[in-house]
Amino acid sequence: MELEQTADGSNTLFVPELNEHYHSVKGALTESEHIFIRMGLEHHPSPSPHILEIGFGTGLNAFLTLLAAEKSGRTVHYTTLERYPITPELANCLAYPEQISPEHATAFRTLHTAPWEKDVPLTPFFTLHKVQTDFTTYTFPDLYDIIYFDAFAPEKQPEMWSPELFTRLFTHLNPGGILTTYCAKGIVRRTLQAAGFTVERLPGPPEGKREILRASKI
Repeated sequence: MELEQTADGSNTLFVPELNEHYHSVKGALTESEHIFIRMGLEHHPSPSPHILEIGFGTGLNAFLTLLAAEKSGRTVHYTTLERYPITPELANCLAYPEQISPEHATAFRTLHTAPWEKDVPLTPFFTLHKVQTDFTTYTFPDLYDIIYFDAFAPEKQPEMWSPELFTRLFTHLNPGGILTTYCAKGIVRRTLQAAGFTVERLPGPPEGKREILRASKI
């Protein structure tokens, strides 16, 4: 993997084997804040949401959620699935705390060093549960309020965007729950709708993608 700086000054990783970045090169931090925090977490009314993330990656979404939970006083239970976790050393090179919240540097490091397959309270407002698994074969044990769908693009990992998997996600979402994703392709929107979701096309992040998707279980 290769470390790259994006247009807003925050870092991302590039995977040469997939010819794919973990985030938008227009701005990693800007993208994550817009799609998953503003359009996801802040849109859901629960004071104690259960969040499922598909694709832990660099830990940026989790870190921003931890900070948002502390700021709002909401208690978040955060389950994240990742088949190929990066090393803590590589995570430190991303320097997210230095750019976003230096006083939470220890919490960011703990995101990557915390044990797998168990609940780990990182703050009074944020409990992490990491699962090293293949999303396509994972059996979900719980129901969730918010899903961050942050897998690599459909043309890179088509098996992650199948109708069967979106149907499973719909089944494991509480009524009123939402799913947000950066991918606004027509095929993805139609697949979400076929699974039962009500889908909105929303403006994308500043200087980034034109549209994103938010899918709801009405």
